[in-house]
Amino acid sequence: MAPLIPDVDLPPQPWEGRLDGDDAAHRRWWQAVTAYEGGTAGTRAEGTPGAQGTAGNAGGDDARPATLLGFASDEGVRRNKGRTGAAAAPAAIRKVLGPLAFHLDRTVYDAGDVVVSGGDLEAGQERAGRAVKELLDAGQVTAVLGGGHETAFASYLGVAASAAVRSGKRLGVLNLDAHFDLRDEPLATSGTPFLQMARAEAAAGRDFRYAVVGISEPNNTRALFDTARTLGVHYLLDEDCEAERVRTFVAKFLDGIDVLYLTIDLDVLPAAVAPGVSAPAAYGVPLPVIAAVCRQVAWSGKLLHLDIAELNPALDVDSRTARVAARLLDTLLR
Repeated sequence: MAPLIPDVDLPPQPWEGRLDGDDAAHRRWWQAVTAYEGGTAGTRAEGTPGAQGTAGNAGGDDARPATLLGFASDEGVRRNKGRTGAAAAPAAIRKVLGPLAFHLDRTVYDAGDVVVSGGDLEAGQERAGRAVKELLDAGQVTAVLGGGHETAFASYLGVAASAAVRSGKRLGVLNLDAHFDLRDEPLATSGTPFLQMARAEAAAGRDFRYAVVGISEPNNTRALFDTARTLGVHYLLDEDCEAERVRTFVAKFLDGIDVLYLTIDLDVLPAAVAPGVSAPAAYGVPLPVIAAVCRQVAWSGKLLHLDIAELNPALDVDSRTARVAARLLDTLLR
């Protein structure tokens, strides 16, 4: 089967899982997800979130279809001198997501994967961006399965080009991450995407609204903190991520934007919870706090696009990190 979206390299593959029955009461993800066949969702004009909520189960009025897109890349991690293997993450997430019970009140599609090959990260990011834009403008909630955190700039290219942002809506980028990823390097890496975004937003004449939950002070240099301050980045250190403080921080950020791009770098979690990442966290933010942020975002009615990055299946333990990624995705799309 040829991919429907021209920029997708690998068409959707068959999903698998346990079969308890064919009716809705027994449905699991593998039975619910279907290949994306194009068309406009019709529930929201130009792919913009509704005013009340993001998902039917969240009590809102917005049950836009969701489309998953894989970004099979670890070129950014390689350039960043990290431990490669994240290119296998999209398949690994789908594998553990498939058997989960399906409780969503929305249709979910799989659009396949954009694959970075031959070291050409930039071309892969551009293809993924075009695919995300096409899906957003067709009325989908889009979820990219990375990939190293170079996934973030691919996502941004699609979000920034979408009708929602081009119409003047204020875009906010919320990153759940131990790292700022604001490095200034000659080549793009998994450590540069948010500085790339800052420069692109400035060139477009827009304010760069960027917030990070979970920053590890020992894993970010003084230069990176200086860059964050210069750019007006809002952040919480991992040691300061008590549940109520995080809830207040996220609520304040959401109040200042119209549409949200949420990106989750799985190394924000403690190494015991997420061992399968390039840079496991010695401290990390507890999973219940991260899950609460996902619920808060889903209820906000502002979620335009999300991605999950940095899963490295070769370094995982009993698919522990992949299972966390699948659980967070399920929470976000409720």
